[in-house]
Amino acid sequence: MPSDLSNAVSGEIALGLAQAAGAIILCAAVVALCAWFSVHVEREAAISIARGLVQMVLVGMVLAALLHGSLLIGALILVAMMVAAAFTAARRLEGLRGALPLCFCAIAAGSGVVIAAMIATGTLKSDIAVLVPVGSMVIGNAMNACAQAAERFRADVIARIGEVETGLALGADPAVAVAPQVKSAVYASLLPRLDTLKSLGLVWIPGVMAGMMVSGASPIYAGIYQFVIIAMILAASGITGLVVVLLARTRAFSPAAQLILRRPEATKS
Repeated sequence: MPSDLSNAVSGEIALGLAQAAGAIILCAAVVALCAWFSVHVEREAAISIARGLVQMVLVGMVLAALLHGSLLIGALILVAMMVAAAFTAARRLEGLRGALPLCFCAIAAGSGVVIAAMIATGTLKSDIAVLVPVGSMVIGNAMNACAQAAERFRADVIARIGEVETGLALGADPAVAVAPQVKSAVYASLLPRLDTLKSLGLVWIPGVMAGMMVSGASPIYAGIYQFVIIAMILAASGITGLVVVLLARTRAFSPAAQLILRRPEATKS
């Protein structure tokens, strides 16, 4: 690497670390303020901040090394992200059998269909420098939708366990007995993305649009492209939420149509 380029890169890294230090100081001040009001998140905040910084540095290093990689390499990176997303979502689903494969299937279905459609229509380039960042946005939102939908379904079924078992006792099919919980869970996973789409451009200007404008793209085209991405995120979240709830529904009952979904503490006793 030429000395001028090396100096420029090292200068950018030093500037980035200084900016990160400022952000960490601000976060620490907020955590201290929360502690003043007896809201203690010091340990979780420290872990989250450290992990976030280290993970983003590692991602930057990987992308720098693979900046001109093939579509196959980009696809493998996205699959690895889906696996990590499934592990993260599954942690919130205690008491649900096979939570990890269930979450992976839902996230892969939602984000995979949308990313493939975006590539097929030319909305998303197969260039790894574009594919991975945009794909990670879709996967991250699919992960959140997965966790929200599955957790809402589990909580609603447990909260209304008497109603569900009464319906089963009267001969209702399991799918019918939990139909209200299925609808509520899918809607809960879609609501944040619907609100995001409604507030787009009025409450916030997303980073993709800002980045495109800084790089010289037309503000109108940047706005339209940002809308496309948010709309695709909504589609991925809808598919993921629906798939995870339908799969969770099959895990909530035994082959004899008995409700086996219980609170985590009940399953351990």
